[in-house]
Amino acid sequence: MPDFAEEDARLAALVAQGDRNAFLKLYDRYAAQVYALTLRMLGERMAAEEVTQDAFLKLWTRAASYTPRKGSLAAWLMTIARRTALDRIRLENRRPEFGSPNDPEDTWLHLPDPQSATQEARWRTLRFALLDLPPEQRQVIELAYYQGMSQSQIAAYLD
Repeated sequence: MPDFAEEDARLAALVAQGDRNAFLKLYDRYAAQVYALTLRMLGERMAAEEVTQDAFLKLWTRAASYTPRKGSLAAWLMTIARRTALDRIRLENRRPEFGSPNDPEDTWLHLPDPQSATQEARWRTLRFALLDLPPEQRQVIELAYYQGMSQSQIAAYLD
């Protein structure tokens, strides 16, 4: 399975110089994963699409700030997406109901990005590891990561 670390770093440097083709390659490689994360966090397709667009706009405008020695581009981009989604949740002052019927559990199982098999395998492994946790532990992690709740907010929410 291919490792895209070196190619991603090269493409990010090209994006920083305004190379649209490099940007499109990165978009094709990571859009499905970014969308899956934002959909999981926001629970609404339109909101997830908007946040995915915002995350890639930030990639376009901030590519020069990516430092390969600090981590993979995928991790950097997913961090941007997560923070953008959390900003959206805070801005709208809403939180989707935990375990609501709009919860896109199936999205994690079908990440359709064939070029990033290594990343996809990591995502699936992470999701399955989370599913292996006892429900009360999984809920705490999901509230913190996907909902952006602090420790005290989680404690209050879970009583």
